[in-house]
This record gives sequence, C-alpha cells and structure tokens, in this order.
Amino acid sequence: MEILAFEHVQFVRQQTKLLQNIDWRIQAGEDWAILGLNGAGKSLMLNMISGNLWPSSGKLTVLGEVFGRTSIPDLTKRIGWVSQSLQERIHREEQAEWIVLSGKFASIGIYQEYTEAELEEAKQLLSSLGAEKLIGKVYQVLSQGEKQLVLIARALMAKPELLILDEPCNGLDLFAREDLLSRIKKMKEASDAPSLLYVTHHTEEILPLLNHVLMIRDGKIFKQGRRDALLKEEILNEFYQRPIELHEMNDDRLMVIPK
Repeated sequence: MEILAFEHVQFVRQQTKLLQNIDWRIQAGEDWAILGLNGAGKSLMLNMISGNLWPSSGKLTVLGEVFGRTSIPDLTKRIGWVSQSLQERIHREEQAEWIVLSGKFASIGIYQEYTEAELEEAKQLLSSLGAEKLIGKVYQVLSQGEKQLVLIARALMAKPELLILDEPCNGLDLFAREDLLSRIKKMKEASDAPSLLYVTHHTEEILPLLNHVLMIRDGKIFKQGRRDALLKEEILNEFYQRPIELHEMNDDRLMVIPK
C-alpha cells in the first residue's frame, strides 16, 4: 500500500505560495527523513499530512484516503505524531504510563474507560523502548529525552500505520540524543513497526534505517530519493547554498559542518 502521495500540491496564504508543486510518494516499507532549514516548509507538510491544513490545490492521499473524500478524525487515529507542540500540552503531574495509555484514545489525559490489560500494555510499551524505569514517574520530573520516549510510546499505543517524529532530538544534549536515536532504532526492529517519517535539520540524525530522504528548500522539493544517493557533499553544498564539509560518524551516519 502507498503510505502517502502529494500530487502537484500547493499551499497559498495571503497570496504567497508557501509550498509549490509538491510531488512526493512514500511506499509501504519505506522510511523517510525530511531535511530542511527553518522556514523550508517542513511543518506545513506535516500539518497537511495530519489534516490540520488542506492543500490550496493539488491532490493529497494519506494511507489510501483522499483528502476531501474521507473523515479526517478517523484518518488521524491511524497516524502517530510526536512534536514539541504536543509535549507542551501534556499534563505535568500525570504519570508516564497514563500518558502512554492516553494515546489509545487520542486524548490529553484519560477520560474514557480502560482495562487493566490496556494499562499493562502501556507499561510494556515503555519497557520495549528501554524506559521501564519511567513507570510511576510524573511527566514534569522527566528529562527532555525521557519525555520524548514517553511521547513515542504514546504514539505507538494506537498502533499507527505512520509515525511522524518532528525534530525529536531538539533540545537534547549529545548523549541524550544518541540514547533516543538508539531507542528509535530498537522500535523499528519490531515486526509491526509503523512507517517512519523523521523530520530534522541535522544530517547526523538520519539513521541508516531511514532509507529515503526528501530535501525541501523555500517551499519546493530540492531532491528526493535514496539516502545513500543524496547524502553526498556536492549535493549538500548545492542544497544549503553554502560551502560545507561532510564528516563520517559511526554507524554509517554523516555530519554536515559549515566551512
């Protein structure tokens, strides 16, 4: 199944084209990174995928559902999204496992009836991400990286077909970033792991499991394709429009440094 398809999509606000002629498809079995600087249009695309914004023109299909012919609330239940804006909405005094459980109901807080089996499932999800030590801890005492782990587990609670991680390493120190990336890698090893869409400014966060990359600049697609074909110094020099150096890290990861 095709996970999503942008076909000649444009988004216009106050007569300004913020996204122009976006043509992009994700097939089942593909995991993508979206790479771009501030203002490139990454957030606009995410808000379209999640149904918060609609294209001004063109056709958008997500998980087989065509916008304008489907129920957006039903569609969003099939998409997990972890972002900074979500983190700010979580109740600070709520325990980690309850936050994870709330993902089953797509709510902030628990207002529905639940079973002990569902609560146990939430705890097991935390454990599967290596975060069993967070069970029983309230949200406000967690580190930034621990909060992100809880939100990833919350997103997985609904068994999404597509998981969007929007700059998940933002605000993390070097060690916390590496810890979170290792947890994401572990998550993708599960047989029922969802398709992953990972949004970042930083090439070093693009794990080898993210086998495709979309480069967006000034509201337009610069390039898209296989990770190993695009993360090249000559292409990245052109993409950033400034001279860069590309340094190899461990685990087949690459870091861009401005010259």
